[in-house]
Amino acid sequence: MDGRNCECRITLQKIIISKFQKKILTDHTSKEEPNESCAILYGTSHNNEHIVKKIWLTENIDSSPIEFTLSPEQTMEMYQKEKEMNLDIVGIFHSHPNGEAYPSNTDKKFMKNNPYTWVIYSGINKNFKAFQLELDIIEIPIQD
Repeated sequence: MDGRNCECRITLQKIIISKFQKKILTDHTSKEEPNESCAILYGTSHNNEHIVKKIWLTENIDSSPIEFTLSPEQTMEMYQKEKEMNLDIVGIFHSHPNGEAYPSNTDKKFMKNNPYTWVIYSGINKNFKAFQLELDIIEIPIQD
């Protein structure tokens, strides 16, 4: 700081996921247990609000309860779908079947390369939380 009255301000964003969309995600999570489930969230962004319009349920090729990976083919398809639907990727969803809805160290590493909103569902607490990586992890509100 150089003595000026400067503030670092993070623009708070939020993601809007409907109750019906949350049900789609929790059903997918149940189907994939005991492994992490994953999905891509497509939608629109206006005034720091990300509105989910479509969900693409994807396969966790790791078949792991503690991490997820999309295949290279799914990754390419993810971007093709974005163009075809004329929607933006507004989020990456995955579940923590046996954990809290908070980014793991692995999640944090991948958030750097995938600067989307990350939505995590806790199999323990049965809740959704959303996060973005700024200088550090920040939680953002979910609205339905």
